Amino acid sequence: MSEPLLSIRSLVTSFRTDLGWVRAVDGVAFDVPKGKTVGLVGESGCGKTVTAMSIVQLLPRPAGNVLAGTIRFKGEDLREADEDRIHEVRGGEIGVIFQEPMSALNPVHRIGKQIVEVLRLHKKIGVREALKEAVQLLDQVGIPSAERRIMDYPHQLSGGMRQRVMIAMAIACGPDLLIADEPTTALDVTVQAQILDLIEKMQREIGMSVLLITHDLGVIAENCDEVVVMYAGRVVERAPVLELFAKPRHAYTKGLLSSIPRLEYERKSELKTIEGQVAAIRDFVNGCRFCQRLGREGPTLHERPELKEIAPGHYAEACPLCLEDDS
Repeated sequence: MSEPLLSIRSLVTSFRTDLGWVRAVDGVAFDVPKGKTVGLVGESGCGKTVTAMSIVQLLPRPAGNVLAGTIRFKGEDLREADEDRIHEVRGGEIGVIFQEPMSALNPVHRIGKQIVEVLRLHKKIGVREALKEAVQLLDQVGIPSAERRIMDYPHQLSGGMRQRVMIAMAIACGPDLLIADEPTTALDVTVQAQILDLIEKMQREIGMSVLLITHDLGVIAENCDEVVVMYAGRVVERAPVLELFAKPRHAYTKGLLSSIPRLEYERKSELKTIEGQVAAIRDFVNGCRFCQRLGREGPTLHERPELKEIAPGHYAEACPLCLEDDS
C-alpha cells in the first residue's frame, strides 16, 4: 500500500493548568489515506478538535503543547518543522474549516479582503489577480452575485453563506488535506446537505483528502471511507465505515450507534443514551476510561488497554469488559 497522506502516531497533547499538566489527547494514532475521507467522531470533550488543531499547530499558546508523538504529512514530521514551514503548510497544503465561521472570520474586514490575504500569502500573487481568484472561489462554492458579495462583511451573510466563505478560504490554494471541524454545526438540514455536497465536489475536483470531525453518525455513514471513534482523549475503535456500522466491537461505539433515533421506534418512546458522562480531564484514569464512566472497579481501571487489530483494518481497545468477544 502507498504511504498515507497523513499519519499520526502516539500523539500526546497537554494543557498547563493551575493543577499542572492535563492530557487532552493521549496516545492517538490514525492515518488519512490520499484522496479518502476519514471521520473523527465522539462526544464533546473527547479530544477531536484538539487533535485537529495539533496537526496544524493552532493550539492556544502557551497553555497547549504537543508533548509526544509524530505527525507525518507527506512523509514530513510537522513536529520537527520550523515556524516558516508550518505557515507554508497551514492554509497552503492543509486547509481548515473551523467550527464556528462567525468567530473564525474577522468581523471588521470584508470577506473579499480575507480571501485575498490567503491567496497573496501562499500564492505570492498581486492584489488584482488575487481579487479575481477570490470572486471565482466564491462563485465556485455557490455564493450568488460573487462580485457584489465579495464586499460584504461576515455579519451581512447567513450562517450557510459564512460557512461557504470558510470553505472558499480553506480550498483557495488547492490543499492536499482539508480538515473540516463540525462544518455543519448550527445549520438547518437543507444547508447541511448543501455544505457536505460542496465539500465532496471540491474533493473530487482538487483530489484532496478530508478529515471530517462531527457528532453526526449519519454524516459519517454517508461521507466517510474510514471512521475513528474517540473517547476521553483516546482512539477506542477505528475501522472502514461499512465494517464499523455493521460490526461495532467496542461498547462505546455500540452505545453511540444505538443512540441514533430510528424510524421504527415507537412514537414518544424514550431515546437510548449512554450511561454516565465523560470524566473531567484531570480525573482520567490510566486504564479503560469507558469502564470509569460506567462506575466499574477493578484492574481494568489501572492498565491501559492495547489498541488491537481484531479484523483486517479494524482496531479496538482491548478492554476485556468493553470489547465484544467474537470468538
